[in-house]
Amino acid sequence: MKIDSSLSAIVTGGASGLGFATVRALRAAGAKVAIFDLNEELGRRVAEEQGATFVKVDIMSEESALAGFDAARAANGQEQVLVHCAMFAKGGKTVSKDKETGGFKRLSTEDYAISAQGILIASYRMASISALGMAGLEPDEDGGRGTIVLTSSAAAQDGQIGQVAYGSLKAGVNGLVLPMARDLMDLGIRVNSIMPGIFATPPMMRFKEINPAMWDALNASVPFPKRLGNPDEFASLVMELVRNSYMNGQTYRIDGAIRMPPR
Repeated sequence: MKIDSSLSAIVTGGASGLGFATVRALRAAGAKVAIFDLNEELGRRVAEEQGATFVKVDIMSEESALAGFDAARAANGQEQVLVHCAMFAKGGKTVSKDKETGGFKRLSTEDYAISAQGILIASYRMASISALGMAGLEPDEDGGRGTIVLTSSAAAQDGQIGQVAYGSLKAGVNGLVLPMARDLMDLGIRVNSIMPGIFATPPMMRFKEINPAMWDALNASVPFPKRLGNPDEFASLVMELVRNSYMNGQTYRIDGAIRMPPR
């Protein structure tokens, strides 16, 4: 797929971190980009700086998502690319010590369910809405109409203590990829996911100031290169997944060869 001014893309979570790096890469290649994010102030500022379109979208709301796609398409036309980076999850061990009672407590079903809404269900929601729109496009020379890139995590395979919701649901995102790619193959819509390791996104960068020792330990934990990932490296993989029409139905780790220990 050629990335130029004729291409329209949507990036969820595009106001910061991995999403922002993706927005910047797509815009540098000339694509029209709509940013979906809840942070309206930051999102509008980033959109203005990058020459993109901002739409306030809550990925956990069907109504908000549908309205967001309508707004993005009104501004930039039907997207051929969806990069889904946004998520919401709650952490906690399956069963842990309760400091208040001295006994034990479990991660509530409600907390797990809201994490499922923010990771797995939101991924299906955004991908399926986008695919429905892509289905009406004219195919390219390969018969392609669009591509969807979902964001999983290295935790999908190396889930650590306290990541029972995050790790299992990111694994669920990977589980969407092949059946969805096969569902959409006759429409020429490709589906892949990326499993980033530890990346230098804004939440992680805070450790550099508040806990330098932890920051150094995080960098040292990566086999090579011995540093956190640069969001631009994530965006580079996104760009290859968009450009390379033979990349389909696959999950890709990008992690400096790290394999997470239990804690």
